[in-house]
Amino acid sequence: MSAQHPARRLDHASVLGRRLPPIAELIVTSIALMLSGGVYLAAHLPSPPPLGPAIGLLAAGAACTVVALGLLLRVRSFAWSTFFRVVRWALLAYLAIAALLGFVFVYDHTKGTTLAVLVLTLVVFAFDVPTVMAFTVARYEEAGDRP
Repeated sequence: MSAQHPARRLDHASVLGRRLPPIAELIVTSIALMLSGGVYLAAHLPSPPPLGPAIGLLAAGAACTVVALGLLLRVRSFAWSTFFRVVRWALLAYLAIAALLGFVFVYDHTKGTTLAVLVLTLVVFAFDVPTVMAFTVARYEEAGDRP
């Protein structure tokens, strides 16, 4: 076991002990709502599903995401460079995944409002997962400059 410099240990403890708003919790709630809405819609295909519950889940999940992003932007001391480095590549991957899933629904002849709700659900999901990944990585880094 190697000894660390006391100042380094103090900085590490301050990163672990700092209190942040419930950003990850809100994003994970949104992910659960998006998955629930997607499964609900997919379970009714190929016949037209009742859209009320799916639209409600989409709206609630999107609201959780917007609130989480608003809270994240208000954090004064945060490792923004790490956050953007992670979110950039994860977002690219999840947008590709969402595009492929959207193609599957189009290929299966899903039409109209059902397709629109599914695509919007995929878009919110594609932003949620990279955001929570980047947040959980950056929250344990030393704080950098504000964006």
